[in-house]
Amino acid sequence: MGTVFPPQSIVDIQNRIAAGETTPRQALAESARRIDADDEELRAFVARAPLPADVPVDGPLRGIAVGVKDLFDTFDLPTTYGSPIYRDHQPRADAAIVAQVRGAGGWVAGKTATTEFAAMNPAATRNPHDRLRSPGGSSSGSAAAVAAGFIPVALGTQTAGSIIRPAAYCGIAGLKPSFRLLPTVGVKTFAWSLDTVGLFAPSARDVARFAGILSRRPLDHEAGLDIDRLRLGIYRSGIYDQLDPAMADALRKGARVGEELGWFVRDVEETESLRTGREIQAVIQDYEGAMSLLDERTRHRGEISPALLQALDRGGAIEATRYDEARRSARRARRATAELFDNVDLILAPSASGVAPLLSEGSTGDPAFNRLWTLAGTPCINVPGLRAPNGLPLGLTLVARFGGDRLLLAGAVRFEAGLRRT
Repeated sequence: MGTVFPPQSIVDIQNRIAAGETTPRQALAESARRIDADDEELRAFVARAPLPADVPVDGPLRGIAVGVKDLFDTFDLPTTYGSPIYRDHQPRADAAIVAQVRGAGGWVAGKTATTEFAAMNPAATRNPHDRLRSPGGSSSGSAAAVAAGFIPVALGTQTAGSIIRPAAYCGIAGLKPSFRLLPTVGVKTFAWSLDTVGLFAPSARDVARFAGILSRRPLDHEAGLDIDRLRLGIYRSGIYDQLDPAMADALRKGARVGEELGWFVRDVEETESLRTGREIQAVIQDYEGAMSLLDERTRHRGEISPALLQALDRGGAIEATRYDEARRSARRARRATAELFDNVDLILAPSASGVAPLLSEGSTGDPAFNRLWTLAGTPCINVPGLRAPNGLPLGLTLVARFGGDRLLLAGAVRFEAGLRRT
């Protein structure tokens, strides 16, 4: 089963440092100790950084160990993008968001496992709740390391569902903020119109604190927001017949929690424009992925997994005219998504079809329930707090209007507290 550690809350660590109950060095040493104790089995990290002799004692992230998905450039650690093609790759500079972490006093504890080029080939990481199950992808290691209590926070990316789904499978908070709220400079590109930097933490409160620090915006404050009378829309997608019974029940519980919070709850039906957007997201992802990885799939075909190579070749066969039509459909879907928020403040949807799949299935799970929100660029968060009858985590997604990250996070903190009371 492996060692079970309690989650590390960034908020609690900051409070204890401020109160003199611990020091930044002690907090970082505890993270290093936990990784040493169990990561040989969990395999969340693919490269580790030594604990520095002089740890930062200033900055909002002092004492905070951060996991960095192996898709982000780091000047002091290898960056392989989950591919043997880059096995010896050592960047000269940090990705912009990694430099922000260090500038705020955070310690990059290591590089966390990713699927191959953040695509489909599973990494070796296991789910902390069941070592025979997937932690999700592509941000496999980041989600697992936070869920295992190794580190309080981690960086990831989402192109289809690679923040929300791993967070759901691992039972933690995963935030995909509004498109381009956090910089993607220095992050290996897969699909330039979809790739989004996201964050992991044990709870909505913790991920809000981390997001506020990195975005330099007051995302962890609800001052001036009316959280008591929100309008919550239950999104009724055309693929809800794919939900496991446990997830369908979780969605019903989520609606009841909204009502118990005093929110106005109503159904929101998927329109034709939204359905088309959900479906054509894969066309855009495949086309742009084939273009972004053109050199790799041309000169290094033998070092790409068969499944990914097939997907890249499929994307390379898409005509530019079809891609352009998909982009026009995406614009219509973004407008239709924006119109949803004329009548609701937040939307509630499943984060995945059910619990984490078994590793033996060779899949990191289906991102079908995440595609529309990534295409639309809207901020969304996996809210933890529910479990299936077998004890595994189930996640629900809250979505807000583009740019509504602060409202989303404030609502998620309140909603998570309600879920944990059920």
